[in-house]
Amino acid sequence: MTEQIKKDLEELSQAIGVSSRERRVVRIIKEKIEPLVDELKIDLSGNLIATLKGTEKNGPVLLLDAHTDEIGVMIRHISPDGFLYFAKIGGFVDLLFPGQTVILAPDDETKKTVIGVIGLKPPHITKGETKVPNPEDLAIDIGAKSAEEAESWGITIGTTGTLLGKFFEISNGRVIGKAFDDRTGCVVLIELLRRLSKERPKGTIVFNFASAEEVGGRGATTAAYQVRPAMALAIENTTAADTPGVAPQDCPTMLGKGPAITVADRSLIVNQKILEHLQHLAKKKNIPYQFKKPLSGGTDAGRIALVREGIPSGVVSVPCRYIHSPISLLELKDIERTCDLVEAFARTFHEIL
Repeated sequence: MTEQIKKDLEELSQAIGVSSRERRVVRIIKEKIEPLVDELKIDLSGNLIATLKGTEKNGPVLLLDAHTDEIGVMIRHISPDGFLYFAKIGGFVDLLFPGQTVILAPDDETKKTVIGVIGLKPPHITKGETKVPNPEDLAIDIGAKSAEEAESWGITIGTTGTLLGKFFEISNGRVIGKAFDDRTGCVVLIELLRRLSKERPKGTIVFNFASAEEVGGRGATTAAYQVRPAMALAIENTTAADTPGVAPQDCPTMLGKGPAITVADRSLIVNQKILEHLQHLAKKKNIPYQFKKPLSGGTDAGRIALVREGIPSGVVSVPCRYIHSPISLLELKDIERTCDLVEAFARTFHEIL
């Protein structure tokens, strides 16, 4: 199972899918899950919504949500000499940009991806400047000699891309790569579909591979409105900060300690029945787990909970170091254990309705 999870994560994390431009990622997922599901559609918001019917006719519906998008950049101006100015899409820390390699994905998929660099003055000519540049003042150099040449490569206003980060397995069952937030959650849903399609649960499970979470949870909102589930779980990738310089009280989660159960964050106070049932299942199944501690961040669950008359919602996450950067680091065992916990929940959620 670990090898399949690793293979899926590598494939998905290396695809480019900035918010509302996730079709390359969706295409990969669709190919993997289409033989496993009863119904499959891509809606107007770009969500990939897959339904696995339960054994109980007209039984309750659980929505499992993981977002396909990643943070990135969008081209906002092309200079006459071919330099590209960009806007941020999602929550980047500005100090990351200078000197980074960028990969851009033309909307015209007959064109190849384009590699560039966010140029930074060398120390020989900076005259002691140390201030972090404003991203609006930075430009991507793709080697083009003119705006016309850049456009011939498929680069136009609105083209999206992200900072380049290669996937590697390092040591102790840990891997590094880009876009683990939230391709990790997508991998969990794919693995759950493999398991649940072999032995179906009582309730119907709807899997939403959601668009546009990083810009406000737009896809999850429209998907939940359509599905009208009795209950929902967002499967996320969350901050592990068991690293130098972080105090214990400020450390949201740690690697190797299993899935992180959210009690509350800035977007949601988790439904108490869901929270208690997740803990009960983890203890019953001997699955190591932890709580996500500081009340920071937000997820699709916060948006889902507000749809229609309200949907009881919770969050289970895979801990990950250095999220929202070109390279993140996680432990594959934490993904496996997250699969185990969410599978147990999917098979028993009807008990707490």
